[in-house]
Order: sequence, then structure tokens, then C-alpha cells
Amino acid sequence: MKINKRKFIYLISPNKIAKGFYTDLELVLNTNKVSFFQMRLKNYSLNRKIIIGKKIKKICKAKKVKFIVNDDPWLAKKLNSDGCHLGQKDPSINEAKKLIGKKIIGITCHNSIKLAKNAIKSKVSYLAFGSFYPTKTKKTKFRANIKILNEVKKFTNIPTIAIGGINYKNYKKLLLNKANFLAISSYIWNNKKYKPLEAIKKLK
Repeated sequence: MKINKRKFIYLISPNKIAKGFYTDLELVLNTNKVSFFQMRLKNYSLNRKIIIGKKIKKICKAKKVKFIVNDDPWLAKKLNSDGCHLGQKDPSINEAKKLIGKKIIGITCHNSIKLAKNAIKSKVSYLAFGSFYPTKTKKTKFRANIKILNEVKKFTNIPTIAIGGINYKNYKKLLLNKANFLAISSYIWNNKKYKPLEAIKKLK
């Protein structure tokens, strides 16, 4: 998986697709800072996810951004996405590979070196760690720190993604400590101070 240092953002969808989202998404992707866009929708029917996913995929393709589906390899296959992100309670990496083949498969490793090493054995595409900072996007029991990013780099070249409460005040610290990509959601989509385009422009 290629790493473009300028395109260091792994953007995650808002929990709710509001009016104006698709326009905002195009504006945000136009900044050329986003490598991946993950569709993470918990409270939508399968049919609705397919409709939304097709629209997002079209925008991502036009902007040369990899379109990733969260949690669901079957939906990733249905949408012919660029890949799938798995949590620890989702289908296994090997099960996902059977469904979507040689596409991007990333996995949440929380704050665990052991989970990372298990994922590496299954030839995962990237390792996601977090939460690094408090976040309102989802409830999380796990807290990761800078030390784990440096530790992982000692035994693998697989790209790492830092997640959780990342904003323009704290993002540089993670990049300086070997995180290849920063997973960001609420700072972009639910920012009370800045619109999505303004928010992403602050990440330089």
C-alpha cells in the first residue's frame, strides 16, 4: 500500500448523512489531503447503505481516493469498494479475503501489540490504533499512546493509522511519531466552529 505523505488523512463518514454531505465531501476531497474514505454507517438499512455507498464511491473514484467499507465484507463486495475495515468482533481477515479478494483490508488493533502481530500474520493492509484522544464519535474502552506507534515500527513496515479525537491542535504530534495516516471524523463533520472545508484546511 503506497504512502503519500501529503495525503495523510483517512477520512471516516459522519454517523448521519445529512443534506449537503455529498457537496461537502467533494470540497473536502478536492484539497488532495485524503487517501482513504471509510463509510461507517451504523443506523441505516442495508438498502440505504448501498444507495449511499454508490454515491460516495463515485465521488471517491473521481477524486482518486480509496473507498473503504466499515465492518461488512459482504457490503464491500456488493459495492465493489477498494477494501474493508474490520473491528475485532467482525468477520476475520481470512473470511474477508475470501469475499473481497486481494483488496485493502485494515483492522483495529486498539492499543495491543499482540493484536497487531496476529493481524500481520494474516497479511493485513494496515493497522489501526486508538483511541489516542477523547472522542465523541464512538464509545471506546481502549486508549493508545505514542509509544505503541514507535514500537510497531520496530517490527513491521505495514502502514499504521491513528484514530480517536484527532484535530488541528494535536495531529502533528502523531505524524511526527510515525503514524502514516490519521483517521478523522467528528473534527471534519461535526465541528461547531468550522465547516468541513475550513476544518480540513487547518491540517497542513
